[in-house]
Amino acid sequence: MAPATAIKHLVVLYDENVSFDHYFGTYPRATNPPSYPAFHAAPGTPAVNGLTPALLNHNPNADNPRPLGRSELVVCDNNHSYTGEQQAFDHRAMDRFVQTLGPHGSGCNPATVMDYYNGNTVTALWNYAQRFAMSDNSYDATFGPTLLGHLNLVAGQTRGDVAQPRSSAFKRMTISTNLAAAYEDCAPRSLPRATVVGRNVGDLLSRAGVTWGWFSAGFRPTARRSDGTAVCGSAHRNRAGKLEPDYSTSAIAEPFQFWKSTANPHHLAPVSVAEVGHDGRANHQYDLADFWAAADAGHLPAVSFIKPAGYENGHAGTSDPLLEQRFLVETINRLQRLPDWSSTAIVIAYDDSDGWYDHQAAAISNPSHDPAIDALNGAGRCGTGRPLDGVSGRCGPGPRQPLLVISPYAKRNYVDHTLTTQVSILRFIEDNWLGGERIGGGSFDATAAGLDGMLDTTHPDLKRLILNPASGEPTGAS
Repeated sequence: MAPATAIKHLVVLYDENVSFDHYFGTYPRATNPPSYPAFHAAPGTPAVNGLTPALLNHNPNADNPRPLGRSELVVCDNNHSYTGEQQAFDHRAMDRFVQTLGPHGSGCNPATVMDYYNGNTVTALWNYAQRFAMSDNSYDATFGPTLLGHLNLVAGQTRGDVAQPRSSAFKRMTISTNLAAAYEDCAPRSLPRATVVGRNVGDLLSRAGVTWGWFSAGFRPTARRSDGTAVCGSAHRNRAGKLEPDYSTSAIAEPFQFWKSTANPHHLAPVSVAEVGHDGRANHQYDLADFWAAADAGHLPAVSFIKPAGYENGHAGTSDPLLEQRFLVETINRLQRLPDWSSTAIVIAYDDSDGWYDHQAAAISNPSHDPAIDALNGAGRCGTGRPLDGVSGRCGPGPRQPLLVISPYAKRNYVDHTLTTQVSILRFIEDNWLGGERIGGGSFDATAAGLDGMLDTTHPDLKRLILNPASGEPTGAS
């Protein structure tokens, strides 16, 4: 099916665990210390709904937000559970982050959950925001951790069948925590296995004959067991010197492995570059190297989801903003140099907030009344009214997160205030390539806004913005 707009290629760069205020709370005002990369906002750069002087100096939480610099990159992972995030929101007063989400491990200070970076550290993201389009009103579709953000991205819903302890039986329930994909050789053995019911966007794209793929760093096996199952052993050291598996979080954050229809359990490679994006042995699930092989051969799929290695995805505790920046900049520089750039849109989005402080809460549009896990406005309650399709356990929207669109068709130096979620990316795919077909089965795609507020599909600007991967500063635009 031909796309509805001039955008023929969408590349979603799906990073991990960042709230909007954690990266953009003081945008576009950078402090510009002498030894740091500089950011100077262009005249007319719009402000965002960020951290005001009152929030910085008289915050309602147990501590004030504190700026983090390029020397403070190795930070502790926060609590970012479905229930914990609701407790931190505290009737949407946004005042219990330190008590409920602050890290408590060895050497961790719970107050760091309040802290943030600015344009002298996350410099590339601020430069992309200034040149292209960003949102200051985009949210996690629901409260909760990694898996939920990935399932909502590709299906807009989190209903599944979960293996029960000490039993071969599966129970139908709403997924509200991280679980392992049932169709995945490299899934963590410590987590229960799960499948997801209904359809995903891959099912729709394949049926429509639209090329697509999910491309994960570390997906290619490093060995096989005697029964032919895959071993995912590639790894890199993070900034703290710890060896991080490339496919560590991806083993729970490769969402298409939760559906038999779109899974590649044994991580089989495509038989050729020509297969990438099409039906075949790999079933649209690939290693990141397969993406570049196809792109360099002139076969960029219409829809591509890219998952970086664990040490480069921005996740606190395993990655950091500068390793994330290097991955993003090297990827985006390379995409801008492809012949397909003139018809491409790149989206930078995040799976969850990691519990990082953000001052803004959206009105709850999908309430939930699960007595075991809901807690936003009292025990067992998250919002008021009836849950969508009567299904509890997926209250949202949850925390606010960054969302950027980098494209010749992105509005220039623009901040969009349309309320969006990760499901808005799914909605754009459906509207652009599938004639508006929806997932059904209670998917949030039926009510999510698209990405139209960040796009101008009639007046393309083909200038490229090439950045330095280390500093995030521009090296040139053409």
